[in-house]
Amino acid sequence: MTARIIMRLRVEALEADTPEVLRLTLRHPRRPLLPAFTAGAHVDVRLPDGRTRQYSLCGEPGEAETWQLAIKREDAGRGVSRWLHGEVTAGGDLMVSAPRNNFPVAEGAGRHVLVAGGIGVTPLLAMARVLAARGEAFTLHFCARSAALAPLLAEARAVCGDRLVTWFADEGRRFDAALIGPAEAGAHLYACGPERLTEAVLDHARAGGWAEENLHAEHFQATPDENFKAEPFEITLASTGQRLLVPADRSALEVLREAGLSMPSSCELGICGACICEYRDGIVLHRDKVLPVAARQHRMTPCVSRARVGVTLEL
Repeated sequence: MTARIIMRLRVEALEADTPEVLRLTLRHPRRPLLPAFTAGAHVDVRLPDGRTRQYSLCGEPGEAETWQLAIKREDAGRGVSRWLHGEVTAGGDLMVSAPRNNFPVAEGAGRHVLVAGGIGVTPLLAMARVLAARGEAFTLHFCARSAALAPLLAEARAVCGDRLVTWFADEGRRFDAALIGPAEAGAHLYACGPERLTEAVLDHARAGGWAEENLHAEHFQATPDENFKAEPFEITLASTGQRLLVPADRSALEVLREAGLSMPSSCELGICGACICEYRDGIVLHRDKVLPVAARQHRMTPCVSRARVGVTLEL
């Protein structure tokens, strides 16, 4: 496992998209092209003090000269967005990782239903660009307090046309997850936004018979579980047979690093996927918000997930 590549990128332009959202255009200062990305991908933005936050790329996935980020100021957050809103200037530099995609567009789907809440539109707009270019059937439901506070609304309208349905609270229009309806053959559902919206969408879809593999969500934060009681467990490294004890009060990621293993990570909350690794011979207690159900049979996030008694890791 290797650490995630971090690049120093130039802020080519910045503008206020809404009173709460800052839009950044990033370019490599020396190279003509940036790494390619697919719709739904995100990058890590690292501050000078080491704090890191993940942001979805909202521009055209086929565009390699620049990247586009839309960053909402979160006054109750960890301070990354406040720093970016207050300190970033055109011509300045930002430390940004290569893209990772835990939220891709499903291939071969008959129809795509996209549900965005506020700044959650960023990965879904990139998806809509791709789906529109392919001529695939899709609908984007966009929820926000008002049109004035809806990020990237003009672009969403231009990309989606009549495939965009807006739900603005100040107009008395509130999205009802029941509108998703029962499962359809070949349809895939994507949700990104506040946790209450995302969970309501997924709950209604499951109740309507949607298959788990056709449901996709991007999460901004881990869901707290006050009833979870961590227990110690043992890690066996498949490559060497070395055994490591993970105490109840420490994460597997911490123990692996202490043992000298180079383990990439970013959020360390189970929402970004940076530390995902392969496992076998164990019962894993998955506590992340990033791995799909099928992948949980052989992959885990050691930053938050644990095991019952023991697990063998393929590193």
